[in-house]
Parts: sequence; structure tokens; C-alpha cells
Amino acid sequence: MPLRLDWRGIRGSCKGKIGKSGYAEAIKMNTEKSVNSPPPWNKTRVAATLGIEYPIIQGPLGGLSTQRLTATVSNFGGLGSFGAHGLSPSVIRDVIAEIRELTAKPFAINLWVSMEDEGAPSSGIKEFQRSLAHVAKHIEALGGKIPEYSPYISNRFEDQARVLLDAKVPVFSFIVGIPPKEILDECRTQGIVTIGTATTPAEAIALEQGGVNVIVASGFEAGGHRGSFILPAEESLTGTFSLTPQVKDAVSVPLVAAGGIADARGVLAAFALGAEGVQIGTAFVASEESGASPIHRNALLSENARNTALTKGFTGRVARGIRNQLVDELNRPGVEILPYPLQRFLVRNLSIHAEKAGKAELLPLWAGQSAGLSREPDAKAFLQKLVSEIADLAGPILDWNRERSFQN
Repeated sequence: MPLRLDWRGIRGSCKGKIGKSGYAEAIKMNTEKSVNSPPPWNKTRVAATLGIEYPIIQGPLGGLSTQRLTATVSNFGGLGSFGAHGLSPSVIRDVIAEIRELTAKPFAINLWVSMEDEGAPSSGIKEFQRSLAHVAKHIEALGGKIPEYSPYISNRFEDQARVLLDAKVPVFSFIVGIPPKEILDECRTQGIVTIGTATTPAEAIALEQGGVNVIVASGFEAGGHRGSFILPAEESLTGTFSLTPQVKDAVSVPLVAAGGIADARGVLAAFALGAEGVQIGTAFVASEESGASPIHRNALLSENARNTALTKGFTGRVARGIRNQLVDELNRPGVEILPYPLQRFLVRNLSIHAEKAGKAELLPLWAGQSAGLSREPDAKAFLQKLVSEIADLAGPILDWNRERSFQN
């Protein structure tokens, strides 16, 4: 490939009147710079650490994950992820086996370090009935049976994590905390890459100190739950545009940006802010490969997706979804919300009947603030378009970031 000389750069490096020898030296410097050109946009530390071709991570999506979507993203060259925090250890074991039947590429299993809110174990029938009152009328109107109170039985993070360790999953990602030291130590021994999520620079620093391999800086634009664990989620609402460079300056491990990223423009912005990879969630929820219902996917492809809101009403923890009747009702002052995950179980009783009846206004429609940009129902086609659009422009941005990091 012939060398391209940047004559503007040459002239800029030659101040005042200089002779032929000066221009010759400038040409030599510019030529050396061309020979030592930066690697392609996708050759970042995130990609190298995860063993993937493109530094694109599919968000774990919680209950909307499927083995098919995870494998589709991994087979393309990104990192497919499966959100398993709501599953029992035995089911997680089966999911891992099923994903491995669909792909030989790296994939991630995502867990929540904090599995319940304070008050969940002690919450009783009186609290249940007060919260039930806000959704019971809708369940009855849809012909459903009013759920009865049953004592809370929790899943233990440690039991779930043991499955991942025994299965030697390629990547173990997590939110809402930092796993115990012994778990992270075993991940290093097993060669399992760890990804932690930070919603503030302080959380990122704590994750790096804990020995996490990759950090996801999750801005409040993201759909689904906030992964905060130092301050309450309501006090950790920093946007991706502000959070990413702050985290970049605070830690040295590879950084992934998340929240509001749905197309090549968002990816390029993330790279310019210091990220070496991106995590995309809502755009994949809109795909046919996800576990989202047709009602949910159609909502993401509609104009209604442009209006999202934060709420505790879906599960008891702060999360973002499309603003609809359910969000407005559960966000009203005085509405009692059960601690996580009890509220999640309660609202699930409504969701089952609302989905059967096609009532999108009564469903938790998880979505980020860039949901209005989700227009591709095929996950592979979305990735192909994304990579193609990124390729032309990302190189210079990453080159600038690498030089800035070296200088700092």
C-alpha cells in the first residue's frame, strides 16, 4: 500500500523559512508516522482482553436474554451476554451448556452481586397487600387471578457464581457490587475474564482496586436497571457523556461505555470520550432474537420509544423504560413499592395478563433513552451495518485517544 504524505502536517512542522534539508527531515518524520499507523479501530484493549474481533458487547438484558441472541452476537465477533441473575443455579448451568452448543466464541454470563434490597426478607403480607392494591384492578380487568402472598425465598449470588466458576465461562460480568475476593481470585486462576459495572467514578476505582479486568461505565441513559452500589441509584445518575471521560481518567483498566449508544454515532462518541469498547442493550432488545415479546419489540420500533422514564415501580429498583400508563401510575406520590425483588414478582403477575391481552400500556417496556434509534429487527444485520459505518471514522479517534493516554 503506498504511503500517504500529509503535506499540511509537513508544512505545519516547518516554521519559518527552511531549506531543502528541513523539508526532507519533515518528509521523513511524516513517512515514519504513516508506517507506524495505528491498528484498525477494533483492535483495542477491550477486544484483546475479551478475545473478540469487535469491541462491542451486547447488554445482558436480564429476563429478555436468549441463548440465540447471545450466540448470534458472539458468532459475529462481538461479546454476547446472558443475564442470569433471576435464574436458579441449575437453570444457569443448562443455559451455559445451550449457549456452548450454539457458539465456540467467547460469551458472558451476567449476575447481580446484590440480590435483594434491605427489607425484602422481612416484608410481610401487610406490605404485599398495600402494594398489590395498585395493580389488582388491572389484573382483574384483564380476567386474571389476584395473586396471594407467599414468603420470599432468595437466590444466593455465591451459589450462582459457583456455577459460572465450575463451568469456566469465558467472561463473568456483574452489576450492583463487587464479588467477594475469593470469587475474583478464582476467576483469575481459571482464566475467566471479569467485567464490572460502574455508574460513578468512585465505583470504577473500587472495581479496579478489586482486580476487575474490564469496567463498563454505565450512563443514566441506559435502559433497564441502574447498577449502582456505593451511593443510591438516585444519587448516581451521571450521563454517559460526562461519566465516560471521568472514569477514563480515574482508572487504567480497559473501559467500555454504555448508555444511550444505539448506532455508529454513539460508538464514535464513546471512543472520543476515552472508551475502548461499547455495550449496547436496547437496540438488541428490539431484535427478533431477543426474549422480548412482539408487543415490546413493536413499542421499541414506534415513536413512543422516544419518551422514557426512570421508575422503581417495575421491580423495586431504579430502572428505565418507555413511559406508559403503568409507569405513570406506579410513579405517583404515595404509591407503595415493595423492596427488590418482591415488587418484580408482584408486577410480573400483571405483565403475564397484559401481554396476553396486548396491553402495552400496562407492561414494563424496558428501554434506554436512545430507543427511538432502534430500527433493525435482525441482530446480525444490525451488527453488520454498525461495523461498516464505524470502520471509516473510528481509526483517527482511537489514534488520538491512544496518543493522549500515552502523554498522560
